[in-house]
Amino acid sequence: MAHDLLHAALVIFRLNALLLALASAYHIRLFAVQNFGRVIHEFDPWFHYRATEYLAANGAASFFRWYDSQVWYPLGRPVGTTIYPGMQFMAVWIWRCLIFAGQEMTLHDVCVFMPAWFGVASTIFLGLLTYQCTRSVDAAVCAAFIVAIIPANLVRSVAGGFDNECVAITFMNATFYFWCRALQGASAAWGVAAGLAYFGMVASWGGYVFVINILGLHAGLLSLWDFSARLHCAYTTLFLVGTGLAVQIPVVGWTPLRSLEQTGPLLVFLYLQVLKCLSVWRRRSKLRDEEFRRLRFQVLLAVGALAALLASVLLKWGYVAPLSSRVRGLFVKHRTGNPLVDSVAEHQATSPRAYWQFLHHMCSMAPLGFVVCLAGLNDVKAFLIIYGAVTYYFSSKMNRLVLLLGPIAGALGGVGVAWAARWALRQLGVPCGDGQGEGEEAKGTEGAEGGAAEGVQGFGDFRELLREAAQPLREAYRESIWQRKATAVLLMLMILACGFEFISYCWTVAERLSQPSIIKKLRQGDEEVLVDDYREAYWWLRDQTPPDARVMAWWDYGYQINGLANRTTLADGNTWNHEHIALLGRCLTGPEKESHEVIRHLADFVLIWGGGDDVAKSPHMARIANSVYGDVCPGDPLCKAFHLDRKTKLPSEQMNNSLLWKLHSHGQVENIQVDARLFEEAYTSQRGLVRIFKVLNVSEESKEWVADPLNWNCDAPGSWHCRGRYPPGIRRVLDKQKAFQQLEDFNVKRDPKAEEYQKAYMTASRR
Repeated sequence: MAHDLLHAALVIFRLNALLLALASAYHIRLFAVQNFGRVIHEFDPWFHYRATEYLAANGAASFFRWYDSQVWYPLGRPVGTTIYPGMQFMAVWIWRCLIFAGQEMTLHDVCVFMPAWFGVASTIFLGLLTYQCTRSVDAAVCAAFIVAIIPANLVRSVAGGFDNECVAITFMNATFYFWCRALQGASAAWGVAAGLAYFGMVASWGGYVFVINILGLHAGLLSLWDFSARLHCAYTTLFLVGTGLAVQIPVVGWTPLRSLEQTGPLLVFLYLQVLKCLSVWRRRSKLRDEEFRRLRFQVLLAVGALAALLASVLLKWGYVAPLSSRVRGLFVKHRTGNPLVDSVAEHQATSPRAYWQFLHHMCSMAPLGFVVCLAGLNDVKAFLIIYGAVTYYFSSKMNRLVLLLGPIAGALGGVGVAWAARWALRQLGVPCGDGQGEGEEAKGTEGAEGGAAEGVQGFGDFRELLREAAQPLREAYRESIWQRKATAVLLMLMILACGFEFISYCWTVAERLSQPSIIKKLRQGDEEVLVDDYREAYWWLRDQTPPDARVMAWWDYGYQINGLANRTTLADGNTWNHEHIALLGRCLTGPEKESHEVIRHLADFVLIWGGGDDVAKSPHMARIANSVYGDVCPGDPLCKAFHLDRKTKLPSEQMNNSLLWKLHSHGQVENIQVDARLFEEAYTSQRGLVRIFKVLNVSEESKEWVADPLNWNCDAPGSWHCRGRYPPGIRRVLDKQKAFQQLEDFNVKRDPKAEEYQKAYMTASRR
């Protein structure tokens, strides 16, 4: 009777803890709404919201044929074929379902709250994944609670942060859960579910490459250890369903079959088919083990040689796409060779301080969970180990990838906390149970539906080796009962203290992460002041400029200008055209009169961020411009002559003569004024954070030339895909540019000047 009551109490406690985790996952993401209202913030979310509005108003067919001439002027951008549309479709679907259910909610508000909703869903799938891999309810509940509030998981999922990752991380966790379930289940349905979840991931974010490579690595290692029919069925189903659907997404196309980054998963798929054929041949021919091993080695050697030959031919023909600069940056120390990629802070290496900032106590608990999984190694625990090791490695190379470390840190942290707490309570004689279903403790983690034993057998020798190595520790452990009890008390106190500290820290950091960049609150004495300069500047553009006004600004601000001001921009965060951004950088960092000669053909207004923002970015602008226009910083690939002295805060001669410095300092620094014949100050925000200048003597001839459909480059007569062209007025400048060719473009033979630039850039970067 007492045992039943205790069991019921534990079930209720775990259920309440899980509900608390889900409630926390939702409410911790609402600080931005509570403090600033229902606001979409940052930069990329404004593009996503604008695309969602277009989809809702025009439908899917028009969306995929949408060529937006309001962006990347004068070129434009085919949005429908260059966007990961999963989040937009999810938002419109949720919005219409709410209307159908009688819940009136604007599309804008749906986009604001979606990150919080998907944060809850992500928590659920991560808890399920942890349970599937450990068969421990305690570990699953702990993992769910941790991942619900851990800062690494909040970075891109606070309310108002309508960005790809907020949806993609949920699909990633779902894919991993269904994959592990497929490995342990007897039905191919779980493989299909994994493929569908993977399709959702592909549709939502370019990070799908990471997901399929993790799955391919796991499947490949398992096949080397102990090939099984279940492994073949799970991976084959997932790969065929997921890849078959992925290639239907326009921005993806045939990339899964033609990208060097995804060659590994494809080779694993082919490798498993060969192993399956050999397995069938073995059963029919009744080969002995030794004969089969020899045959398998010979066949795989032949297949490997054929694959190597085919790969070399495809690379030579250019069929296989090279590594992108961002992926290449994960393996190359210092710089990628691309100053545009190097200029983004998220692409820099991760510091130890950043790990503590985003993971806090999971920096110590996740490694403990890693060791616990290693000690009880099986097919699905091997997944957690591979996932954790690979994610940690890549997150150390790029700051942005700490986001991917959040879920696995939560899972391994949950395993570590549950194991430590259960051990401590048992030493104190508390019958806490193990969080597993009745009879499952004896089976360990041999899987759901009674079928994972086949996959686990291959790890038996490894576990036996660990047992032998730990034998002296176990003997010492049995001899020190009172020391164990004292250690258990201290351990429980540490778990409780660290747990409360972790929770407090996460809620504090969550409020800080929820501060939007587009609107801020500052304290002046005892008074809290709302700083809304950015939106007010965009609204001024919307209300005080003609609808066809073109606004030149650095690419960071393009999405906000489009979304809030509804005005034409020259570049934005899509950064698809390096040469165009280099032209923009040349205009902003070049001498005032020389820059005006180009700007008058492209823009009606120039917008800059004051307060030092654009000045701090300007050396990057100069480097990017110099990568295409070698006369910007002759013989100086890093443009070291273009800088602001850190001590004196005075600009170098080249920066002092630049248009950007003139616009930034106009009327605020003594003896610095823009040429009144070239530019006119049109608007300066209340605190000077945004300044807008009107371009004088604008070339109406160039503006009309760009707008004339006869001057567009259409891929076919009557096609929707019509790219704009630069006006003839800037031809003299365009003739100076050289196409930017990166080091990883090994399918293209670079000219000697490109080789010389790349060598000089990389050499200077290492100094």
